[in-house]
Amino acid sequence: MIQRFIELGQGYSDIYELFEIAKNNKSRLVHLIMLRTNIENRPTASFVVILHPTSEGNFQPLYICREGITLLENKDSKRVKLFSEVAESLQKEILTLDVKPSTMFPETALYYQHLIGILRMNHYIPPMQ
Repeated sequence: MIQRFIELGQGYSDIYELFEIAKNNKSRLVHLIMLRTNIENRPTASFVVILHPTSEGNFQPLYICREGITLLENKDSKRVKLFSEVAESLQKEILTLDVKPSTMFPETALYYQHLIGILRMNHYIPPMQ
């Protein structure tokens, strides 16, 4: 099975496309995930939409808006609230994980491999076959 992150952007306006992907693929939707991290002492998040693999080709997409959502200390930001509303409308819980920032990796591809390992280890996506 091929599992690949598809980056839509950093989440400023790209999250609306991410939400549409989740809504329009309700039958394939597996998980909604928020990855929390700190970049230069600033708490940020990535939103991830994981779909079931395609029936042919065995490809599992993981759509992401990477590290562009600012997390506020005492309340949820507008984007986090919107993500929660989408999850509620789709009857899904948002899984939250704390991860290392992508800036710790020399290449974004290595960061995504790291995340795939974490998601497999937590049984959020199937193991390598």
